[in-house]
Order: sequence, then C-alpha cells, then structure tokens
Amino acid sequence: MKIVVLDGYTLNPGDLSWKGLEALGTLEVHERTEAALVAQRAQGADLLLTNKTPLPAEVLEQLKGLRYIGVLATGYNVVDVKAARELGIPVSNIPTYGTASVAQFAVALLLELCQHVGLHSEAVRAGEWSRNKDWCFWHTPLVELAGKTMGIVGFGRIGRDVGKIADALGMRVIAFDAVQTNPPAYPGFRWAGLEELLSESDAVSLHCPLFPDTQGLINAQRLRLMKPTAFLINNSRGPLIVDQDLADALNAGRLAGAGVDVLSVEPPASSNPLLTAKNCLVTPHISWATKEARSRLMDLAVDNVKTFLAGKPQNVVNA
Repeated sequence: MKIVVLDGYTLNPGDLSWKGLEALGTLEVHERTEAALVAQRAQGADLLLTNKTPLPAEVLEQLKGLRYIGVLATGYNVVDVKAARELGIPVSNIPTYGTASVAQFAVALLLELCQHVGLHSEAVRAGEWSRNKDWCFWHTPLVELAGKTMGIVGFGRIGRDVGKIADALGMRVIAFDAVQTNPPAYPGFRWAGLEELLSESDAVSLHCPLFPDTQGLINAQRLRLMKPTAFLINNSRGPLIVDQDLADALNAGRLAGAGVDVLSVEPPASSNPLLTAKNCLVTPHISWATKEARSRLMDLAVDNVKTFLAGKPQNVVNA
C-alpha cells in the first residue's frame, strides 16, 4: 500500500509525527510539489493526500491505480471532485479540526484592531515610553468592546464559537445564516438579515463557506451600509470580500479597520490593495495553524484513511 503526501510541510514542518500514516503503508512525504511534478510523484500511489496542491481532472486521469484522495484541510476545491467521482475515487476532507483555533484567531484580530497591542509594544521597545514626558501614552484610539454589537455572518460551528467569545466580552451578538435554528441563549441574541446586520454591527466577522452566491459578498455597496466606526474580520475565505472595495473603504475612512487572515488570491501579489490599506491587518492564513489544531488534523487524516481501508469511508465530499 503506497501512500503519497504531496505537500506535507505546512501541516507538519517538523513538530508532528507521520507515524500514524506510516503504520498503514509505505509512506512518501514531499514538503511541496509543483504542478508539473504532481502526476510524476503520484504515480503508483494507492492513497494520495494533498493540502493545497491542485489535483485537476487531467492529472487524476493519469493515476490508474489511485483508490483514495485525502484533503488535509476543510476546503476541498483543490480537487476536481466531479472527475474523481467519475473515476470512482472517493475524496475525504477534515471538517472539524480547527473550530476553536479559528474562532480564537478571529477575536484576536478584532482585539488587535481595538487595542493595537503590537504597535504599542514596538513603540515601548523603541524607547518611546522611556523618553515620554507623561506616565503613559497611546498612538491610536483604543476601543472597548463591551456593550457593542458583534454581527456574525455564517453561524455554524466557528461562528457560534466566535459568538460565545463575543458574549463573554460583553457584546450583543446578532447573526445571519441561511439556516436559522437552535439560537444560543446569549442575552439579546437575534437573527438578522445581512443588510440589517451590516448596518447595526460595530464589528462584523465572516464565517460562511465560499459558494458562487457568496463570492464577493462584501463589496462596495454592502460596505457602504457599515458604520464608519465598525471593524470587519475575515478568516474564512478570501473571495468573500472584494479586496479593492475594502481597501477603498478603509482608505476613505468609511470603515475604521479590518483584520483578514485570507485573501482572494494566496499567496497575494505584492500589488494587492489590502497590503497597503489604512488600518488593515493581514496575516498569512494561519488561523488553523496552532499545533493543537494541526495535531487534530493529522489524527483525523489518519482516521479517514483507516475507515476507507475498512470499507467505511468517512467525510467523503464526492459521494
């Protein structure tokens, strides 16, 4: 049984173990694989695992002995799942490993926009406090979240965890979701329409999947609905936001700030307008990357393979 991992470095840069997969067959791990090398490296594999390395139909058609594809992530758009289904190859993903870490990171982005901890720490290290005439100083307005409204777009597992943290911070939580069931017991919680949510919220956090009808969900028109004092957070999917429209709103002062861990194209071109927009935090898609979350991902990837080999595949996205 040959198992090939096409791009193992991001999941496991050396602080985790591949022993779980090694116990199931002959394991071959590549740190990264360029598109031109995918078919070559995957030849002879019974089981193929990928994180972000694309597996288009023309590659899958060359892999005659391939029996299974495991995606080392929740999103599986890197695989042509339709072609895989036609070839009889099940594709499994990892749906639940990073909920706590992603929710934590969304709130971390919001807190940084409110407190600018990094900015003030660097100022102190540069000697500004030592030279200051007063006993304290601040370079930007500081914002208290208690009593403000958090609007959550997409109220699934991650959105609900963000809501739980926001409630603990004393915020009122409102949410927009296509499925409005099992409302939480937060004081003041209610469902809202998208436009209503955008206009009422002091902070908006996006936690919805990327579908054709959600691509460009946050555009110039909808950004105009938001308060000029509001913050926008996105560590879900980059294309939910039109990058240029958000940059324009920030630069014009129509929005107080934004924190994004995802962009429409990753890695971004140096010309991406959000990289130079005012009061915009951009981090390199790391919400999922705590060691705890990656360890769960590794364990679940092994479980997916085990259940496939036992004839009971789980988390199959192309059944």
